[in-house]
Amino acid sequence: MESFVVSARKYRPSTFETVVGQHTLTQTLKNAIKSNHLAHAYLFCGPRGVGKTTCARIFAKTINCQHLTDDFEPCNECESCKAFNEQRSYNIHELDAASNNSVDDIRSLIEQVRIPPQIGKYSVYIVDEVHMLSQGAFNAFLKTLEEPPAHAIFILATTEKHKILPTILSRCQIYDFNRITIPDTVDYLQKIAQKEQINIDVEALNVIAQKSDGGMRDALSIFDQLVNFCGTDISYQDAISTLNVLDYEYYFRLVDCALVSDVTGALLLFNEVLAKGFDGQHFVDGLGSHLRDVMVSKDVATIALLEKGESVSKRYAEQAAKTPLPFLYKALQMVGEASLNYRLSRNKRLDVEILLIKLCQIMGPVELPLQQPIAPLSSTPQKTDTGKEVTTKAMPASPQTGPTEHNVSAPSSAKAPEPVPTIKKNVIQTPPAPPKTPNRSISINVGNYVGQAETTVTSTHSSVSREKRHKPFDEEQLRKAWVASIDEVAEDDRLKSIMYRREPVLVAADTAEIVLENNSQESDMKTIETKLMQFIRNQIENDDFTLRFRIAESQEKAPVAYTSEDKMKIFVQKNSAVGLLKETFRLQLE
Repeated sequence: MESFVVSARKYRPSTFETVVGQHTLTQTLKNAIKSNHLAHAYLFCGPRGVGKTTCARIFAKTINCQHLTDDFEPCNECESCKAFNEQRSYNIHELDAASNNSVDDIRSLIEQVRIPPQIGKYSVYIVDEVHMLSQGAFNAFLKTLEEPPAHAIFILATTEKHKILPTILSRCQIYDFNRITIPDTVDYLQKIAQKEQINIDVEALNVIAQKSDGGMRDALSIFDQLVNFCGTDISYQDAISTLNVLDYEYYFRLVDCALVSDVTGALLLFNEVLAKGFDGQHFVDGLGSHLRDVMVSKDVATIALLEKGESVSKRYAEQAAKTPLPFLYKALQMVGEASLNYRLSRNKRLDVEILLIKLCQIMGPVELPLQQPIAPLSSTPQKTDTGKEVTTKAMPASPQTGPTEHNVSAPSSAKAPEPVPTIKKNVIQTPPAPPKTPNRSISINVGNYVGQAETTVTSTHSSVSREKRHKPFDEEQLRKAWVASIDEVAEDDRLKSIMYRREPVLVAADTAEIVLENNSQESDMKTIETKLMQFIRNQIENDDFTLRFRIAESQEKAPVAYTSEDKMKIFVQKNSAVGLLKETFRLQLE
């Protein structure tokens, strides 16, 4: 039974021509070999899995090849190439800086550099993950890296160039490797699938390429994983279910719902996504990527930025044609803010649902079937017993149970309310008892291409006027009303603290006064003045009650104590027992 070799090792490039996605860089290295302009130190940097170490090995193999081909590729037939392919070459040395990062390791490398190559022209030293070297190791490496022997060439590889000392960077030729594009990844995977006799959908390969994030090694590992699970026939659905990828079809449907302001459809779609095991962060991030792809599909100049398969690109073009740019701009802004705030949210599902509601409001107001429309009020003239003409206003029918956008309170019983007479001249009315708690209504204001719902909570009051109350009261009743208002009216602890330390004083029949310490306290109390006065009026049943604020006259300025003796004098003045305590125990001031 043959041992299995993963695709990342089995199909590792052995020539510059077979390196994927780095054509400019490999051509530069081949030109340097062709013109014999070889530097003594190179730095290969870039993301993981893009071919840094592979290119370093090919470069080392090529410069020692004894019979280069016409396009300056290794021949794979000379003794040097055979030794390299069989991993027994003494000209190429690899050092893992992650596990050999001390000064002693670099000293051993420096001693080894002095030995000339046995076969070929150069001894090549490949130092992988060079950013892991310690500060002392970097310093010990500086001199040798700047002036190595003529036969020594150093190739440093790293994924984090910013961690390398500038003195090291200045001694190297720097080559930045790019992420491998999705088309290049898909094309390379198709070739491997043909060699392995595996049938796989192009859309499934696109999923692999997107999941790999520009790394060919990751793409090949994912490819092996799919083959192990699905066998030799791999479909798009197999790929997204195995790799836990959210189908882009959900995003197409969601944008369609937002364009027609279908809040219900959007919320049900999100619930379906959660039922499949995806979390909200994954959904929001994917939605942002989808909106970005729709945006770049609207312009011929940016269509090249869409790295998708042919069939999926057509879907994006169709949706982009019916999606206005203002919608996309506002939606991208909303999704970006939601993604940033998601981790800090306590109710994460609710935050995503609010985002979906806002997206559905961008194109226009949301039509919510909250209740039946309320019939307009009609006026019917009637005669009273005294012969005077009155106007009776017919009340609307009882609305359906649920929230309402109109400032009308639903009756408590099924019977229609009795008409309320309104006399035109010399009107004397008996008002109903005021409601204990005002009704609440929510109005949603949505402008054109405005993605935020402005919710305004308003209190509704009875439209019928009532008699003015003027019940006598005393200071005890006023004090009780004041104490009750602290918990009901005060909005924060600061206001409660001020009110707890104050009591109103009657200065006239219907007027009370509160003495405050400073202007700051007065400003704080002014914020609740109207609400406070109305609450007390309801408690004492007197609509003529007035509350006013007054700042206390400035008192004598307290003495300032700078020394310990001054502070002691102030304490003794306030409490003579302090002085007695000091004398009894013979205490000394520090």
